Amino acid sequence: GPGTIGSLAWLSRNEHRLPRLCAGLTIGLLGDAGPLRYKRSRRGDTVTDRVAAHVLGREPFAARLTDFEPYGYDERQFCSPGFDLPVGRITRSPNGTYPEYHTSADDLSLVRPDKLAESIRAVATTISVLDANRKVLNLSPKGEPRLGKRGLYGSVGGAGPGEFEHALLWVLSLADGAHDLLAIAERSGMPFELLDRAASALEKADLVRTIDEVPPFPLVA
Repeated sequence: GPGTIGSLAWLSRNEHRLPRLCAGLTIGLLGDAGPLRYKRSRRGDTVTDRVAAHVLGREPFAARLTDFEPYGYDERQFCSPGFDLPVGRITRSPNGTYPEYHTSADDLSLVRPDKLAESIRAVATTISVLDANRKVLNLSPKGEPRLGKRGLYGSVGGAGPGEFEHALLWVLSLADGAHDLLAIAERSGMPFELLDRAASALEKADLVRTIDEVPPFPLVA
């Protein structure tokens, strides 16, 4: 049968779940020596696309972002116009771009443990950011709340804020219910993980709250 029969069968059996699907990844060919690549979804600007660009853009190795095309793996079924899901693809050397592809030489000798570990780490980080991303609302938006008395800001004047304190200020500034943490990371240039930690500290101090949304249904294929 066709190589994407599995994704088509899953879509047929789970169409009632799709309105809750907030993000998805198709992964494969992660262990060879080629550069790590992210292929954008059909829409090109989904949260999956934004997270992958943020994560891969901060990796120490060179990664590539490519636009969607209607050829490839399962992502082309998830992104077909009748579904148009926020699903991208992470691979290294994609289909047909290395001589051993679909031959008897396409075996485990092509897998490099260091590259596979690198790929797994990037995929895991992408999923972690997708899972932690959220919108928060500033509960004291008229002026800047005093962070020092809440143990969130240094008490010595004259010095600029440290990295974590700077992250607190960015979250407070953009916690208007319209920006998610990823948007704050994109705007500030700060790591998502730092802003996530800052938002959690502000929530614990009752200065922001997470805006409830429809529970997500993540997908990795």
